[in-house]
Amino acid sequence: MWNLDLALADVVATTSEPALGAIRLAWWRERLEDLDQGAVPAEPRLSAIARQLLGRGISGKELSRLEDAWLPLLEPFPWGEAQIEGLRLRGRILFGIGARLLGGNKEGAAGVGALWSLVDGALHCSDADTREYLLSEARRSVSDVRWRMPRGLRPLTVLAALSAHDVLGRGPIGRVGVALAHRLRGTIPHA
Repeated sequence: MWNLDLALADVVATTSEPALGAIRLAWWRERLEDLDQGAVPAEPRLSAIARQLLGRGISGKELSRLEDAWLPLLEPFPWGEAQIEGLRLRGRILFGIGARLLGGNKEGAAGVGALWSLVDGALHCSDADTREYLLSEARRSVSDVRWRMPRGLRPLTVLAALSAHDVLGRGPIGRVGVALAHRLRGTIPHA
């Protein structure tokens, strides 16, 4: 799942013409949907999805929704609300699927996934104004996430706890403490 996300990120990062990037993202969507019909191409990431996820109740159609999340990110900088919503959708999809794989409730993980994705997008953004806009939206999102995560989801939601810590500007030294506190208590840092 994460390798698929990286493949879609690579499409966005290496595309100079949004229309061509949209065609490349559509290729991924179609191949993911084909997985549900038993058509597994030789592409290693798609083969891994077929082996590791399809038998666990995750469909190619569900994963193909990531195209909707990545499409707005093909637009040139500066980014606006459409890109914010795309990043939030990406996080909700990834964390929702991850929560289901861990045997938990996807709804509880979706909000922290949106936060994580905003911070991740900012960390990989090459435009300074857009990066600050993404971080500003992430700071606002911290107050919207649940304070405590269920024990079974913590291997996934620790990413959001670290993102919350980073966006609140608490420095790198406290990251280990945040990860440990999240592992033990399931807490997400708040302002």
